[in-house]
Amino acid sequence: MLKYILRRLLLLIPILLGVILLIMFIMDLTPGDPATLLLGINATPEAVQQLNDELGFNDPLLVQYADYIIGIVHGDLGTSWQTSRSVFGEILSRFPVTLKLAVFSIILTAIIGIPLGIISAIKKYSVLDMICTSGAMIFTSLPRFWLGMMLILFFSVQLGWLPSNGIGTWKHYILPVFTLAAPTAAKIMRLTRTTMLETIRSDYVRTARSKGASERRIIAHHELKNAILPVVTTLGIEFGQLLGGAILIETVFSMQGISTLMINAIRMKDTPLVTGSIVFFATMVCLTMLVIDLVYTVIDPRIRTKYTKSS
Repeated sequence: MLKYILRRLLLLIPILLGVILLIMFIMDLTPGDPATLLLGINATPEAVQQLNDELGFNDPLLVQYADYIIGIVHGDLGTSWQTSRSVFGEILSRFPVTLKLAVFSIILTAIIGIPLGIISAIKKYSVLDMICTSGAMIFTSLPRFWLGMMLILFFSVQLGWLPSNGIGTWKHYILPVFTLAAPTAAKIMRLTRTTMLETIRSDYVRTARSKGASERRIIAHHELKNAILPVVTTLGIEFGQLLGGAILIETVFSMQGISTLMINAIRMKDTPLVTGSIVFFATMVCLTMLVIDLVYTVIDPRIRTKYTKSS
């Protein structure tokens, strides 16, 4: 198992190298230069040229790439061209907001989606199943930014129960967390229902039922345990997407997380900050997928045995 974990961690190196090169190449293709954006359109060409030289913007792409890799090897993600602060410090100052959004959203997703999927599968073709399935289809089709704005209009503007923006208290997270979790919970509910229906028709379930096992034990130890693996995979993928894809929600609710930091960096053509943010996201997603694989070994002993033999 330890060898497997080390191999997965080493696999991060080529992934990050490719991500860095791709992001720097895309940023190099975008029009404009950071000096003009920082100094303004009234700046002299000499001042713009001098600042671009100081920032290293005029260096060839491969030179910028090599310098950035050398900096990462020494534990430095670079310095923001816009604020002259450490990129790592900028990310850490915003990361708690994005992390809270992602963690709370994925917990709420699991709490809502998995139980409703189980109930819907057990009571298939019933009125409850039709309600859950119809609700899941509706929430899956709703754009998150539209749902967020509707929640603000109703709960903040009309009722005045919850704040519409900011991150001051725990109440500020209720609306954005629900906005992120609702479509994802609908997806998890449908997936759980599908996988549960597949396991319900399996031979080992019929065998357990013929041996007199209680319905609760059959659901918990036979059906759910074998149906949960695809759900765990999807939850992990969704968590990674929530970490890097909460841009619209942070914008709608005026929450200063990493996503808004990255958007502002793109507008200012702040290549070190954009690259550092993407590298951070890519690392988090890769580590999340590693954690999912380790969770597999806890859920399914067959996978644990496979990893142990390969190690």
